[in-house]
Amino acid sequence: MLAPKPGEEILDLGCGDGVLSLRIAASGAKVSGIDSSPSLVAAAQAAGLDAVLGDAVAMSYTACFDAVFSNAVLHWITQPDAVIASVARALRPGGRFVGEFGGHGNVAAIIVALRATARKYGLDESQVAPWFYPTPEEYAARLKRGGFLVDQIELIPRPTPLPTGISGWLETFRAPFFRLLPDDRREAIRQEIIDLLAPTLRDQAGNWTADYVRLRFAAHLPG
Repeated sequence: MLAPKPGEEILDLGCGDGVLSLRIAASGAKVSGIDSSPSLVAAAQAAGLDAVLGDAVAMSYTACFDAVFSNAVLHWITQPDAVIASVARALRPGGRFVGEFGGHGNVAAIIVALRATARKYGLDESQVAPWFYPTPEEYAARLKRGGFLVDQIELIPRPTPLPTGISGWLETFRAPFFRLLPDDRREAIRQEIIDLLAPTLRDQAGNWTADYVRLRFAAHLPG
């Protein structure tokens, strides 16, 4: 969908360690990266990417790029309109905005189990799902309000095997939620959540699969 061309200037928004950015650069495009993690920016720079530390909602670029690309990042940013405005400023007239991130229904079973547990124990539900998972209709409307013409947008179910099981996923992505729990109850409540999820996300062989749903889109500014 990005279809990078030799000589194009492309920004990878949330470039991480730069592995995907460098694959885009292999097309002959000139790729830059931006990320909010100092350690990941350092890794990207070490790999040879022109990467900088920055905030997606307040990028300093003005009409610098032919395309902005983003993968698995935008659902972490709960100011979507600010991101869209920032991207629009960074693009030249006719520039493309192409990306994929968590969409409506992403990890729904996990969120329901966490929310039910939070309510049962009187915990802060805002720590359950601090993500932005829009429908295609909602995100398309936001893109249009931000000045973009939407070329393609869709939800893509992507069941994703979890090599470390659901316990590893919960530890990686929801550690702040578990820190709310009393020390002497933490492991028991974690197991309670795992038991809730097992009938839906664990197969008979004991393998866990997360119920990922991705939103993939391509849009452009008027020329």
